[in-house]
Amino acid sequence: MRITKRIVDSQQLSDKVSYIWDKELSGFGVKVLPSGRKTYLVQYRTCGKTKRTRRVTIGAHGSISCEQARGAAKKVLGNVALGIDPLAERDIEKKAMSVAEILQMFFVEHVTPKLAPRTISAYDTIIQKTLSMTFKNLPIRDVTRQDVARLHHAMRETPYSANKTLAMLSKFFNWSEKFGYRKDHTNPCRHVEKYKEKARQRFLSPAEQERLWKALDDAEEGKLATIYAVNALRVISLTGARLREILHLKWSYIDLDRGVLNLPNSKTGAKTIYLNEAAIGIFRKLPHHLDNEYAFCGFKRGEPIQELQKAWQRIRASAGLDDVRIHDLRHTFASVAVMNGMSLPMIGALLGHSQPRTTARYAHIAADPLREAAELVGKKLLPS
Repeated sequence: MRITKRIVDSQQLSDKVSYIWDKELSGFGVKVLPSGRKTYLVQYRTCGKTKRTRRVTIGAHGSISCEQARGAAKKVLGNVALGIDPLAERDIEKKAMSVAEILQMFFVEHVTPKLAPRTISAYDTIIQKTLSMTFKNLPIRDVTRQDVARLHHAMRETPYSANKTLAMLSKFFNWSEKFGYRKDHTNPCRHVEKYKEKARQRFLSPAEQERLWKALDDAEEGKLATIYAVNALRVISLTGARLREILHLKWSYIDLDRGVLNLPNSKTGAKTIYLNEAAIGIFRKLPHHLDNEYAFCGFKRGEPIQELQKAWQRIRASAGLDDVRIHDLRHTFASVAVMNGMSLPMIGALLGHSQPRTTARYAHIAADPLREAAELVGKKLLPS
């Protein structure tokens, strides 16, 4: 029969779902539920090798008229005749993987095998603790710049962490584009501005450096810290090495004949740290346990020293340097190098910087001796 409003209204209810099909427009029908709800729909077969019978719901009887439903059905069937599956987009939506699912793949396929241990740990913390489940449950193809901006804004009280999260997400979405989980050039982190971070560069003066060395000697003699903790701090100060490069240093990396530490992995990849005579002397005197491959031993057998913060807090308090961090020893190493005429590229090589802009933070120190020289010349030129 031809479906009309009168025909639909007159349908008797039963305890099973029933269908009415239109004799003029093939595929156009009405689904009648035992509850009395009647819904217009279209049934069709897909084109191609895999032919499937599918149904599209148009609307409830009463919400739309019979003729409106017939018009919508004609549009659907017209698309089918052109080879377009009206439900294809819905299928894509259903199959769209979430941010959480792709993050897991990103971690296994990219982060773990290719990044440094400290970066892996930082990424894991961001994924597990910083990103909300609301964000992670979004289909990755639907994440917008507004989603990222809202997340970044919510972390405004901790700008450093907010920027680290933004940087990680940017790398993640670039990776997702590379492997086809998002369209190219759709990284939602673009144009989300980072927060300004307060740069902190604390350098020890010669007098402060002298107090530090005395405090280290006193700590060793008074056993305020282990010999390994004290000497680890001395080596960091003498080489400008990063904290974890020294904490995880193995004897197999140390070549005292050539005066170098050959690190197979660091924050910037494989790295060579050049030792001065003072640092070489420390390693020659350092106790070497045959059952421990690490140079700076921890309390657990066979394990490296785990942290230096407790020892450092006692030592810096003794030296009256309560505002100095361990990382400031690295800054001090660089500042001494600059003030003694070494070039920024040379200092970057000593510190293992991968980017010239990282070393450029010390450029203002390099200008200080020039200012002093200019001032001296100016005084000589003035009449007495």
